[in-house]
Amino acid sequence: MLADTRVAAPPRPPPLAGHRLFAALLALAAGLRVVTMLGYRPAQLYWYDSFTYLDTAVHLAPSAAFHPIGYPLLLRALLPFHSVEAIAAVQHTMGLTVGVMIYAVLRRHGLPGWGAALATVPALFDASFLRLEHAVLSDTLFIFLVVAGLTVLMWSPDVLPMRAATGAGLLFALAALTRTIALPLFLLVLLVLAVRRAGWRRLAALALAGTLPLAAYAAWYAAHHGRFTLSGADGVALWARTMTFADCSVIDPPPDLARLCPNGTVLDAASEYVWAPTSSLNQLPGDRFAHNDLARAFAVDAIAAQPLDYLREVVRDTSIAFSWTPIAHPARTTPAFGFKHGRWPLPGRPLVEKVRKEYDPDLRGLSSVGPYADVLIAYQYAAYLRGPLLAAILLLGAAGAVRRPRVALLPWAVAMGLLVGPVAILDFDHRYVLPVIPVACLAAALAVTRPPTYGISSQM
Repeated sequence: MLADTRVAAPPRPPPLAGHRLFAALLALAAGLRVVTMLGYRPAQLYWYDSFTYLDTAVHLAPSAAFHPIGYPLLLRALLPFHSVEAIAAVQHTMGLTVGVMIYAVLRRHGLPGWGAALATVPALFDASFLRLEHAVLSDTLFIFLVVAGLTVLMWSPDVLPMRAATGAGLLFALAALTRTIALPLFLLVLLVLAVRRAGWRRLAALALAGTLPLAAYAAWYAAHHGRFTLSGADGVALWARTMTFADCSVIDPPPDLARLCPNGTVLDAASEYVWAPTSSLNQLPGDRFAHNDLARAFAVDAIAAQPLDYLREVVRDTSIAFSWTPIAHPARTTPAFGFKHGRWPLPGRPLVEKVRKEYDPDLRGLSSVGPYADVLIAYQYAAYLRGPLLAAILLLGAAGAVRRPRVALLPWAVAMGLLVGPVAILDFDHRYVLPVIPVACLAAALAVTRPPTYGISSQM
């Protein structure tokens, strides 16, 4: 009788072997989000953005102004819960998932467990992300979609599969339908992949998958508002950007555009000109967004006539992101350390009552609840990514883009696009800097990776 010569298979490692540090960080980050939900109830609501989103979720239609349909679609999916707290819970989960995606991509590209876990710390633990995820605003969904798009594109270290290109195109299209700044970002992604010679078929699949949803939305927008576009506010935004430097003696606009010249109103931030009753745009008859095409034409002429002045304003406002002490811009905003004690009642507006009736019958103003709020108020002063640290992360990412352009150039270019794009199109806002952070950390970590592997290692 022959002896059994089969060799027993080695025991499989525990599921979390090699990932214990990140699992511990993720558990702590989840705990902080539970504390946030317990400490500030039900969720942060902003006038008028949050209520417009909630109203659009009930009555789906393309907005004639700033808000495309992406975020209201998420709110519509959550409508059966009739709870803004459910929205906050989903967004906190998205924040945790962003950390998981960053970690997974970095392990895939050869970073050891401790290094990949370190790169997730700002996105998981910065108190600004806790506040943002707890607000009924589109930013958390936007961050999730951008990081998801990069994750799909970067998952295979050597070759971009067709399915990945198609999936990433859809994700970036959804990001553009959530915040229109993702549209130039999508073009930037296509450019970087073309430079990397990803292959014309893959580029075509990415472009087609990203373009079709945008074209469908633009057609829907045209059916409602008579114009084939994604937004009815792009010209107004760019016009506001020019109000900090426009000199009509240099621009020499025609009479129809001269009505949009600076009229002596001086404000502390470009974005304020959109809403200031005394600005030249708001002195024109009718709704400000009805003059979107006129505003765009003026802005294009202003930038063409004063390109260096435009560049100076963009550089100056972008540099606010790198200050050690957060600078309020506009002055009426709270750039950081926003967790406080108090009660914040809802404004007495008809739209608020409409949203309460149709979306959340228990809708109420925000209240801080001790001792959870006490923890967050103390925590936020230590858990804040200072501007010079962000600058260092971006510089390290730039080094990675030079050292390993096939993997690090894409996330670094996206991070820079996220940083400069909103300022170039409208204005600086600390809220707009937050999407930069996880992507910049991804690029910086790739600067120090080993040669890539083809799976997430389960061994240290």
